[in-house]
Amino acid sequence: MKTIQYELADGIATLTFDEEGSPVNTMCAQWQKDLTEATAQVVKDKEVIRGIMLASNKSTFFAGADLKATMRLQAADAPQVFKEIEQTKKNFRTLETLGKPVVSCLNGTALGGGWEVALVGHYRIAVDDRKIQFGLPEITLGLIPGASGITKMTRLLGLMGAQPYILESKLFNPQEALELGLVHELVPDAAALRPAALAWIATHDGAAAPAHHPWDDKNYKMPGGTPANPKIAGMLAVAPAVLKQKTRGLYPAPEYALAAMVEGAQVDFDTALRIESRYLARLIVSPVAKNMINTFFFNMNAIKSGRSRPKDVPRYKPQKVGLLGAGMMGAGIAYAQASRGISTVLKDVSHDKAVAGKAYSAKLTQSRVDKGRMSAAEQAALLARIQATDKVADLDGCDLIIEAVFERRDLKAQVTREAEPLLAPGGFFASNTSTLPISGLATASAHPDKFIGIHFFSPVDKMKLVEIIRGKQTNDETVARAFDYVQALGKIPIVVNDSRGFYTSRTFGTFVMEGAAMLGEGIPAAAIENAGIQCGMPVGPLAVLDETALSLSVHVLDQTRADYVAEGKTYIATPGELIVERMVKEFDRNGRAAGAGFYDYPEEKGAKKALWPELRTLFEKPGVAWDITDLKDRLLYRQAVETARCLSEHVLTSVHDANIGSIFGIGFPAWTGGAMQFIYSMGVDAFVQRAGELAALHGPGFVLSDEVKAAINKHQPVY
Repeated sequence: MKTIQYELADGIATLTFDEEGSPVNTMCAQWQKDLTEATAQVVKDKEVIRGIMLASNKSTFFAGADLKATMRLQAADAPQVFKEIEQTKKNFRTLETLGKPVVSCLNGTALGGGWEVALVGHYRIAVDDRKIQFGLPEITLGLIPGASGITKMTRLLGLMGAQPYILESKLFNPQEALELGLVHELVPDAAALRPAALAWIATHDGAAAPAHHPWDDKNYKMPGGTPANPKIAGMLAVAPAVLKQKTRGLYPAPEYALAAMVEGAQVDFDTALRIESRYLARLIVSPVAKNMINTFFFNMNAIKSGRSRPKDVPRYKPQKVGLLGAGMMGAGIAYAQASRGISTVLKDVSHDKAVAGKAYSAKLTQSRVDKGRMSAAEQAALLARIQATDKVADLDGCDLIIEAVFERRDLKAQVTREAEPLLAPGGFFASNTSTLPISGLATASAHPDKFIGIHFFSPVDKMKLVEIIRGKQTNDETVARAFDYVQALGKIPIVVNDSRGFYTSRTFGTFVMEGAAMLGEGIPAAAIENAGIQCGMPVGPLAVLDETALSLSVHVLDQTRADYVAEGKTYIATPGELIVERMVKEFDRNGRAAGAGFYDYPEEKGAKKALWPELRTLFEKPGVAWDITDLKDRLLYRQAVETARCLSEHVLTSVHDANIGSIFGIGFPAWTGGAMQFIYSMGVDAFVQRAGELAALHGPGFVLSDEVKAAINKHQPVY
């Protein structure tokens, strides 16, 4: 056996998981084969066995499914997957029902399939370490727990109790597992696992009843009751509708998981296992599962492991960071830094404005203190890390200074010249601009090689993504340091090259402007908004334009026109940009903050926003034919085409930055796996054909040049 070591000594059979050439244990094909062999050996040795131990030779217990193999599956493989998963469960059941006590010795993290392996033990002992994680995160990868996780967790915690751990992928540490009854004993370290396991096995020597799981007891009752219980039945009647509201029918995994939980709760244990296997086999070969595994596992790991970070630069964490501008962005960044132990200088033109910026952190932490999630002392320590000031001199000795002032080139140049000389030796300077090219802003810097874009998203405390923009002269050390700084904040960095709007703002602009263009064509505003929601964007394009401020879009348009004139060129505004310009300059509709945009925002408390009735009179053309599928395609394809263009122009240099950036930065639907994965999942030829159809009907925004097609093909991932 290559992944399991089997040892029988003093009546104890130990199965130690140790996959060759891998840092973790996975349910690879070899492990499945070895488990069948090890189980047969246990059955053969049954008479001399007093107890069975499941252990790991890795630093973690077990990592779960072999996801690379999953990526290679085709639709026709579903029956084979069903057969394999049933065989694994048959092995589990053989070990569990042998009448011998089975102990899982959990030396480290056990997630997904790893937690399902842990659940084989009648008794589960874990090392008491808060960093260890247990649980079933499959739903976040578009899968369901299919190696008995749904069936067992539902029988251990009940239908309602298990929901957060199955449908919401809620993870838990050993202490929480003990409180939930999912782990039976905690020990101080890995060395204490075996003695504790032996002690528990000894309690079964000569015991009247053989060791077994609760559900194998004839008196077993499901906690909270089965679906036959009127109280449970009442809740289950609305559960699918509540779920549909969240998934919009785009994510099959939570729906399959709920079905497996409820159907499994109405039948015997072995039938429930079979139901679970059927749902998993159907799901694991689906495009949505592959899209989500590709991005949320492989692409995310590529970023976490620093694949976009320049190599050979030592790891770095700034001790003191200065922020210029205490508005919404500056205040948000200050909180993100202070909550991660970074000393922060928050500077604005007046002391009052700086103090107001610091008050944002007080407000955010107060709600945590009120809920008991943070102590008053921790709050005080966090706030003490933020120095609110109107004095430039207070920035002296900062390792990094970030300007987060208004999007005006002259203003940014002024604050750069003012603050940059105060950096500590070897320090670097960053701009939090969302659209202005970094190389242009760097002309105000005395050290353009140490000048970079660090683009946060609003609200900073909630948004995980940060876009790092390398200017033409930015050196590798500065890029690596910016990358490390973003990771030190617990956020996700993507690295892009300089251009107008970089990657996220540029691509996001295509989404909102395509929506505005549709309005200009006479399509009803409500249909446009619904198309956005139905394809999986968080909100419709017109609602987003209101949130980001129509006036800001017009300001960017004016700045772009001026820049083009300065270069001796003329900027041709898109149909969408012209509609937004009319909204601001003709109708004085500036967006949500101004109380009026594409929507009306009533002042009375609790009143909901509604589309501005005049949109119908001004723009709608009753004779215009439109199709909801076309509207949805336009919104998704337009962003995917722009992403592919960014890749071909080297604004983006990797597919993982593209996919993660599109989902976490601009809300591209997670079911697609991101803007590039959307293309690969469709099939490159099918995507090119559909983009061509849309280009013929709706203009140059959908045109794929030969260079763009070449870039799409060049970057296609292979598993």
